[in-house]
Amino acid sequence: MKKYDYLIVGSGLFGATCANLLSKKGNKILVIDKRNNIGGNVYTENIEGINVHKYGAHIFHTSDDKVWEYVNNFAKLNRFTNSPIAIYKDEVYNLPFNMNTFSKIWKDVFTPADALRHIEEEKQEIKKEPKNLEEQAISLVGRTIYEKLIKEYTEKQWGKKCNELPAFIIKRLPVRFTYDNNYFDDKYQGIPIGGYTKMVENMLEGIEIKLNTDFSSDKSLKNIANKIIYTGAIDEYFDYKLGELEYRTLKFENKILDVENYQGNAVVNFTSSNVKYTRIIEHKHFENVENNPKTIITYEYPLKYQKNMERYYTVNDEKNNLLAKQYKELASKEKNVYFGGRLGNYKYYDMDDVIKEAMLLCENI
Repeated sequence: MKKYDYLIVGSGLFGATCANLLSKKGNKILVIDKRNNIGGNVYTENIEGINVHKYGAHIFHTSDDKVWEYVNNFAKLNRFTNSPIAIYKDEVYNLPFNMNTFSKIWKDVFTPADALRHIEEEKQEIKKEPKNLEEQAISLVGRTIYEKLIKEYTEKQWGKKCNELPAFIIKRLPVRFTYDNNYFDDKYQGIPIGGYTKMVENMLEGIEIKLNTDFSSDKSLKNIANKIIYTGAIDEYFDYKLGELEYRTLKFENKILDVENYQGNAVVNFTSSNVKYTRIIEHKHFENVENNPKTIITYEYPLKYQKNMERYYTVNDEKNNLLAKQYKELASKEKNVYFGGRLGNYKYYDMDDVIKEAMLLCENI
């Protein structure tokens, strides 16, 4: 008899959801994580009375009633509305692209019809099927918006020129002809009051957890459970036998400042190439921390992934997707091993998608 019914590799949202749902069915679960904390990339740490998003800003949003109801079992979410701004050189713009953005870019824009006229005129530059990201973006929003708010930011983010990136990375761009700065269209959005770590702790209540435990370096772990749910990198699971998948990583630089309010917003993007970071996060705005004379900001720098770094973004171009498909074919032949999450499926997911996929997996097994 194996010691556990399920070994779950990774304590992020996918692993925590699976652990919670399967334990409710009476299964004996062990959750392991190579980090020294639970929560994966949604981990938050309280510093100076502020819940700091240690691995980048995470705003929960969904239109799925079932997912929203599920997460509210473990945390009360506030009414945070994501309204980021973008700074291009000495200009400030609202995101997503809306009437506030257009009226500042073009001085003769007062109505949606005025904005649409400019965008439609500029879109005519691309008269054929877009072959790369640059052509795709211009075909959607025109050159002016592309050059101020997309081009240099995207090149920083991906480490490649826009005309070298595939068109499908930007399949669509949110363009709103209203004065609405809410970034998401979803029915629900918010931040767990008290931080994501507390929410994940509640999800994993009563479940055995081992931190600082690396599945890839301890093969004996494969033998302690009847089934494995693996949320790590799929190519690492197979010892890179087909080659390495490409990822992007991030470097975070945190500062504690003796000011009450540094930038007036939770997320500020810097879209010009003369600024090396892509955004500054001011964490106290996520939960409206009041009467705190200090603030904490994080500069976010995108980097090329190298081994032993954290993987943040999958590079879903044609070459990598083909390799990922081959790995998924290998994964389908693994007996009693299930792969999930961004890294396990080599796919970009929002948080609600991660939870939905975990729910579906637990129903199927």
